[in-house]
Formats: sequence, C-alpha cells, structure tokens
Amino acid sequence: MKTLSENRSFGGVQGVYSHASEVCGCEMTFAVYMPPQAANGPVPCLWYLSGLTCTHENAMTKAGLQAHATEFGLALVFPDTSPRGDGIANDEAYDLGQGAGFYVNATEAPWAPHFQMESYVASELRDLVTEKFAISVHHGITGHSMGGHGALTLAMKYPGHYQSLSAFAPIANPTQSDWGRKQLGAYLGVDEADWAAHDATLLLKDKGWSGDVLVDQGADDQFYDLLKPGALALALSETKTAHTFRLQAGYDHSYYFVSSFARDHVAWHAARLGG
Repeated sequence: MKTLSENRSFGGVQGVYSHASEVCGCEMTFAVYMPPQAANGPVPCLWYLSGLTCTHENAMTKAGLQAHATEFGLALVFPDTSPRGDGIANDEAYDLGQGAGFYVNATEAPWAPHFQMESYVASELRDLVTEKFAISVHHGITGHSMGGHGALTLAMKYPGHYQSLSAFAPIANPTQSDWGRKQLGAYLGVDEADWAAHDATLLLKDKGWSGDVLVDQGADDQFYDLLKPGALALALSETKTAHTFRLQAGYDHSYYFVSSFARDHVAWHAARLGG
C-alpha cells in the first residue's frame, strides 16, 4: 500500500492511498479518514460508495463527512467506483466503463478481466483496510446514487460484513431502469435472470435485510424516474423491513443534498455500530 497524501482534518487524518489489486488486476486508489478516537484503539467503520463518474475524491471533498465521523468516532472508507488506467476497458458514455463499475463482478468481455468491484469492495479492500488501519469488526455501509445501489445490494449479499445500512438517492430498481439495464447487460450478459442479484428491490424480496435501513431521497431529484425510489419503498413495506424512508422536499441529486443529511446518516450508523 502506498500513501499518496495525508492531511489533518477535524482532529483526525484524511488519507489517500493506492495498492495493486489482485481482484481488479490494476492499481486502485482509495481514501480513508481516521478520527482522533482511533489513537486509543480500533473504531467502527463506515463505507461510503460513490456514484456515476465519481472517484474516491468526490465524497471525500464534498460530503462533509469528516466532521461527523470525528463527532461520533467512526472511520470512513471511500473506494473508487471502478478500475482505471491504460489497458482497462472503457466506453465513451459517462455511465459505462471507467467511473461506472456498478459494484458488480463482470462476466462479459471486455469488462471481466478488471471490473470485479463487488469482490473488490466486499472482500479485498475490506481485508486491506482492516489490516492496515485501527478499524474494528463493526462495519456499516452507505452510498449515493450508483453507490446507494452498491450499498444496498452488498449489505444484503454479505450480511455478516455490515451491521448497519443507509443510502442517499439510490438506484433502487436497476433492472427496470436505463441506469441499470444498459450496465447490467454489458457487464453480466443478456440473461436478465443474472441481473436480479444486483437489484436492491428484488434482493430485498429474495434475501431480505435483518436490520433497519435509512434512505433519503430528494423530491426534486432530476433523476427521480431513473432511480425508481417508489419500487424500493414498496418493497420495504411489503417485506416488513424496518426502515426510515424520507422524501426531502426541494432537494435534488447533488452533493448539496448529500451533505445536508450526512450527519443524520453518520449518527444512524454510529448508533448501530457502537461509535
């Protein structure tokens, strides 16, 4: 693991690091915020998965999470959204390829050799950060848009990995949206039966979630129809999953929305992780 930068922030340290990923077959960059409480021993960890076009840097610089992480004593992990670099498959469209990994393990050419983001986030990077940083066994996961999709699906697919769950404006029903059908078809092939394991609405009905979940959605989100929040809200009710689903009047899809409710989400996770 290489240290690219470390900066003091709200009494803790915001670092950016890189490492050679065996899973993705390339150099991957990620960020970790360690609160001052980590000086006294391992702290709970909140994973933040970002959306389309983002790198590790977007939420790190725009969401304002560090101050809240210090308040509640949580570490933060910001993975990248895809493999990157020369020789890595890409597409001219913003919503496919580099910056658009969708947190799945691709099985189709040309994506399969590198686009293994499900295993990268849930296993390889998890093992690395718990080895290198003072992080406890208590992990929560959240994310925005494509990252909200990732947070919801990974939490349900790896229930022992995450003890708390929330999402900001997640892509909630990607098998029924242009933000999903295009990408799942490219990465996983044309058999739609293979897509269901990456759709939070369908996964909730199939596997469920043993805890509760917090979802914030902007009522004025310009991508509302692509996100399909209604499908997720209905599935939460039908499966009797304990949840807080808040439709926030006047808010759009931007990081102004995310930062406005970031403290609520950090507090939600801290209450469930012991932070």
